[in-house]
Amino acid sequence: MCTTQEDIAYDFEDDSKDKTKTLKPNPNIDGGWAWMIVLSSFLVHILIMGSQMALGILNMEWLEEFSQSRGLTAWVSSLSMGITLIVGPFIGLFINTCGCRKTAIIGGILNALGWVLSAYASNVHYLFITFGVTAGVGSGMVYLPAVVMVGQYFQKRRALAQGLSTTGTGFGTFLMTILLKYLCKEFGWRNAMFIQGAVSLNLCVCGALMRPLSSRKDANEKGVKRNSSEDYHAKALFHSAKPIKSNGVLHEEQEKKEGPANDEVLDNIQAMKCKGKTRRGKHLYALCILKRVSQLTVTIKKGFGTWYSSYFGAASLFTNRVFVAFVFWALFAYSSFVIPFIHLPEIVKQYNLSTQNDVFPLTSIIAIVHIFGKVILGIISDLPCISTWNVFLTANFTLVTCILILPLMRTYISLAMVCALIGFSSGYFSLMPVVTEDLVGIEHLANAYGIILCANGISALLGPPFAGWIYDITQKYDFSFYICGLLYMVGIIFLLIQPCIQKKQSKDKPTESTKV
Repeated sequence: MCTTQEDIAYDFEDDSKDKTKTLKPNPNIDGGWAWMIVLSSFLVHILIMGSQMALGILNMEWLEEFSQSRGLTAWVSSLSMGITLIVGPFIGLFINTCGCRKTAIIGGILNALGWVLSAYASNVHYLFITFGVTAGVGSGMVYLPAVVMVGQYFQKRRALAQGLSTTGTGFGTFLMTILLKYLCKEFGWRNAMFIQGAVSLNLCVCGALMRPLSSRKDANEKGVKRNSSEDYHAKALFHSAKPIKSNGVLHEEQEKKEGPANDEVLDNIQAMKCKGKTRRGKHLYALCILKRVSQLTVTIKKGFGTWYSSYFGAASLFTNRVFVAFVFWALFAYSSFVIPFIHLPEIVKQYNLSTQNDVFPLTSIIAIVHIFGKVILGIISDLPCISTWNVFLTANFTLVTCILILPLMRTYISLAMVCALIGFSSGYFSLMPVVTEDLVGIEHLANAYGIILCANGISALLGPPFAGWIYDITQKYDFSFYICGLLYMVGIIFLLIQPCIQKKQSKDKPTESTKV
């Protein structure tokens, strides 16, 4: 029995008796190492998204330290969150060239470096570069591979796997909030950022767990090459030992007589061999370097070609109208989730509900229910009779309705109920990679999801400042929620219209061809 053909998830085995090929699944698909990938992605969400949701603690420390305006200081957090998502399309190039594992490890080092350098900040503008840009780019280099790897390792239970991994955001919000509060209180915010940089190095460990989905054919080929090389060396040693043995048995007396002369000759021969080996070693070393450089060049060209064709070539992702509508939706979706997190404390103060909110904050309600929402929506989407697309749209409609009615709630109980619905319906974030893969396929998932993250990043970067700007004009947050909710609704309508148009066009094409 030998392996003849395989793809990313399956191997074909040729039975010598039946002469037939059977499809054998890769054991790591939907099981085995796939759950280690879920664990890795879960930890990435804790360390990246959790720490970004807890930046409000550091934001207060920066306000006291640098005495700058709230708007200017808030841009540090906005840049970190926005750039993490905006760099998605460019991280797709790294993934196509270097793979998910190397990209994530480099990103972990860059993220930790951003935290450590920010501990020495002398002003807010310094934090823009070190924390907003450096740590943000590093976070993006880890976050996208963590999502893509889960999509590669799962087929039947993709929604559940993505739901479990992204629950790290909710857990991370609680853990990182407690950790940063304790560190800032005990050691000060500068030492807290330095320690957090050391903690962020665990992202490199998460990246190391992102083992590429190897095929059995490659493993068999490596085993065959290894065995052939071992056999070659064994034969060489056998043939070299044989004449030595024969000389020792047949010509012992001659060796005793001609011992000194033979020793000199042997010394000369060994010296010549050493010189030849050093020269040959230098040539081989140079050839190895040239081979590595040529392989690296080919890999970079191939990765760049795949990345370029996905965005600008004939097979561009933007030729898919449903995907374009998906990108348009993403431009307004993420801000509707971020704005309540940032502005709810101010709304609670305006409604004189601070006492009740201190007992159980509304943002905590969103975070807790958000965890359950991701898992439950993932389980529902994996049911054979349920469409992931329909679950995704239903959750979006629920979320936009909550955003529009939230300003009308004036009591703590009513606000808590709306916030619970916001947390549960926003669990659709776990379905975004699944919907993206269904639209473009697994081959283009990295590039396509990078574009979606970029659109979400623009939304996260501009949404909260826009809400603050509306408040400065009207002295109310009501219009901020209404405007963002209406824009969000427009994006959802685009998602509804485009699939219907595409189905109608696909039905019209056969009729036109029959007429001709």
